[in-house]
Formats: sequence, structure tokens, C-alpha cells
Amino acid sequence: MKGLSVALSLAAAVSSVTAATLDPLVIKGSKFFYKTNGTEFFIKGVAYQADLTNATSDQQFTDPLADSAGCTRDIPLIQALGMNTIRVYALDTKQDHSACMTMLQNAGIYVVADLSEPGTSINRDEPLWDVTLLNRYTSVIDMMQQYTNVLGFFAGNEVTNNNTNTDASAYVRAAIRDTKAYIKSKNYRSIPVGYATNDASDIRNDLADYFNCGDQSSAIDFWGYNIYSWCDPSSYTTSGWDVRTQEYSNYSVPVFFAEYGCNNIRPRTWGEVAALYGPQMTPVFSGGIVYMYFEETNKYGLVNVQNKVATKLQDYINLQTAMASISPSGVQASAYTPTNSARACPATGADWSASTTLPPTPDNDLCNCMVSSLSCVVADSVTDDAYGALFGTACGGLGTNGCNGINGNGTTGSYGAYSNCEAKQKLSWALNAVSTSHILKYIQQFY
Repeated sequence: MKGLSVALSLAAAVSSVTAATLDPLVIKGSKFFYKTNGTEFFIKGVAYQADLTNATSDQQFTDPLADSAGCTRDIPLIQALGMNTIRVYALDTKQDHSACMTMLQNAGIYVVADLSEPGTSINRDEPLWDVTLLNRYTSVIDMMQQYTNVLGFFAGNEVTNNNTNTDASAYVRAAIRDTKAYIKSKNYRSIPVGYATNDASDIRNDLADYFNCGDQSSAIDFWGYNIYSWCDPSSYTTSGWDVRTQEYSNYSVPVFFAEYGCNNIRPRTWGEVAALYGPQMTPVFSGGIVYMYFEETNKYGLVNVQNKVATKLQDYINLQTAMASISPSGVQASAYTPTNSARACPATGADWSASTTLPPTPDNDLCNCMVSSLSCVVADSVTDDAYGALFGTACGGLGTNGCNGINGNGTTGSYGAYSNCEAKQKLSWALNAVSTSHILKYIQQFY
């Protein structure tokens, strides 16, 4: 009961005090620093969102930062873990987030937010970077930029996850380019944009190189690494974390674990926490984010929430002990001179094929102008299920290269003028094009 009363007292304090403006974080070289005093910042985080595996739209996921009652219940528990950061994977831009963001500000907790949502994200199997996606990404930026405790945004999470879909990375990098440019164009605070990668052994180095190389206007500002190789019983060397630390020792932007916490054996004992925040790793890694707060069928949770009541699991208790034992030592920004430089782009080969030529910036005016020139437009009543068949019919009627005007290829770096338009606009173009093509074939019979 004593623990419950403390949690309730903390919740009352968090919800009643006017929002305290947290010191924005800034990036210098490969490290995060507090803007005001220049002290190095290490992420001590937890993923704070219900599992999105089966969600396909904003109607099927719960936005944790739009649930003020949930935040009142959970933020004191996150704070008691010793955490200073949460990661959220999907936000509903139609909801109000001010109450939860105020509570997080008062608790000294920063937020890393993914820009996509289920159903509106870059599909690794059929990658696109179009008007719909850009509008989604910028709407999250518009909503969250006002809060000084927004650490940064993820433009993608494990989009390329093996050597068969590396072309999708060209589209993610285009998203990074355009969201960074949007933040600058709106004169918002310089909020960094990064990417969260999986631990794919065949392409992990190519991924890290690709998103860091070349034109820095489209390169990541920070790099998140989802890694689950430390599985009890393990160690710094058994897990391979020593090798990962060496691999990133010359990376030019901050690197942190965007997810960690293997659950092969439960309860987890969290021996990796001491390593991650110890002297071997802190010169290279800026901390990490534990996966995850809510207990679900995947059994990664720290807390079980039933009937809106939170119960600490043994994983929570063990993690709280582990976090209480760490004291990462950093450097002051004034004493730190970055020496790492951006990496060379990966060579094209059997495992890597993403082009460094990126899709163009989605242009709504261009797409609308194209549609206005057409003799007919796809009706709103046409269902999403019918689009695939209609595209197949239209593009098949145009021949091998007939739909190049609306198609893109992240391997060759070839993108049609209307490849970044919305599906309805592209289908309208294709159906008009095939009609024109058939008319020309008919006329040619007489000449």
C-alpha cells in the first residue's frame, strides 16, 4: 500500500503543476547534450505503446499520449524506473496530447516519436514516398514541435529488414530529406530526424553506411538500433555487443538502442544495462530504450494493465534495480571535439541494391494539375480492393514500360514524374493513358 500511495502522490504532483519546459537536447558530433549546460545526455528509455502488430489504421491502435488517465497512472511508474525517455510508435494527430506531454515535461521525460502509423507507412514490399505519407509525417511534426521535450522523430522502423528489400531504403531516405527540410522551412526548433534499424547480420553495416553517407541533407541525424542479441545468460562478448561497439566507434551521429531486452528467459535480469551504461559502451552509444512497458501476448512487458490498473511484473522490479545501479559518465560539450566523419556509401552487390538517387519530393500541386488535365477521374466509390486489378489492367494495356510515369524503382533510381502522387491520382492517369493508347492504335490501322 505504501508503494501505491507514493505513486498516487506522484501522479497528483505531475498532473497539477504547470508544465515545466525541459531543456531541449542538441546534437554535437555523435553525442546528445543538454542545450543549456552542455552536459552529455544518455537515453534511459522505455517503449510506451501497445503492440501495433495487427493494427492497420489509426482506428486500430491506442495512442498512449492521448490518454491522460493512462499517463497519470503510468508516468510515475516510468519515472520510478529511472527513465528519462519514452518511445511512441504511432500518434493520432486528431487527438489532444497536451495533458500527457505536460505530465512528461514535469517528470523530466523526453519523447522519441515515430512519424508513421499503421496503414500509413513505407511498405518494404511495395515502397512509396507519396503525398499521403508526407502529409502524415508533417502532421505529426506540426503537432509535436511545440514541446521542448521532443528528442526527435523516427522516419522509419525496420523498413528494410533483409537483403531482399533494400530498395525501400531509398524511400525512407527521401522521407528523412523531406521531413528535415520541412522542419527547417517552418522555422521550427531544430528537431532531429533518424531511423530505427533491425539487427540484420547480412546488411547491418550497409544500412548504417547508407543512411549516413553522401548528401547530409538526406542523411540521418541519429541512428536507432533495435537489438535483441543479449539473451540470458549472456555477456558483453557473448552477445556480440563488443563487436557492435567497435563497428560504431567511428559513426558521425549519435547511436542508441531503439529497442532492447531479449525475453527468451523470463523474468529478465537486465545484466545488459550495466554494460550499456558502462565505460566500454558509453563513449560510443547514447543509451537505449527497453522494449516494452505494456505486457501483451508477446511477453515483453514490464507492467500488466488490466481494467485500467497497473501491476508491476518481476521484469519491472529487476529493471528498476538495474537502472538504479548505473551512473553513466559523459563529457561536456565544451570539452568535446568531434572527429568522426560521414561514411562512404555502400557498394551495390548481392546484399545491397538501394540507389543513392532518391524519389522526388511529393508535390501535391503537380499531382492536382495532372488530374485536372485528364478527361476522366476514378470515382470515390471505387473500393481499395479494386485498385490492384484496375492498375493491372491499365498498365498491362500500356505495354512493358507504359506505367513508368507513375512507377518508381529504388534500385535503379528511376522515378516517374507522378510516382509520388496518391493512388487515386495515379490510377486516373493510368486509365486515361491506356484509353489514349487504344485510340492511337485504332487510328494507326488506317494510316
